[in-house]
Amino acid sequence: MNKTVLLFLIFLTIFIIDQAIKYAFVYNNWGYEGSCLSFQLAYNYGVAFSMFSFLKEYLKYIQLALVFAGVIYLYFNKDVLKEYALPISLLFAGGLSNILDRFTYEAVVDYIYWHCGFEFAIFNLADMIINLAVGIIIYKQIWGKNKEEA
Repeated sequence: MNKTVLLFLIFLTIFIIDQAIKYAFVYNNWGYEGSCLSFQLAYNYGVAFSMFSFLKEYLKYIQLALVFAGVIYLYFNKDVLKEYALPISLLFAGGLSNILDRFTYEAVVDYIYWHCGFEFAIFNLADMIINLAVGIIIYKQIWGKNKEEA
């Protein structure tokens, strides 16, 4: 299978699964209360940890502008796109899914609440995928360069 097609399928699969889960929480009243992990609907009007929630009406446009700037950067830096194709695909899947939430629900739909002896932020699959992508990029930056220098 062509690498571009595979990356697009990964993007599309993550995007659709995340949106389907969010839809289920919003319209089917899903939920589960556990001792360490709960699943409950929450709307995040800001970004990570609800920061910048005072910009809620403008965040969707700011984030779209950042995605557009990223696309332009990648267009002119195809070597970066080639080197980081998988994490970029993951970043776009998670990021665009959360942006779609802002247009659809006026906030990002969160539903995973981790609280094992402490209170932690509520997040969603898209957030986990974005963190995974950043982790891959950091890993490649630190350990990928060491292989090239050896």
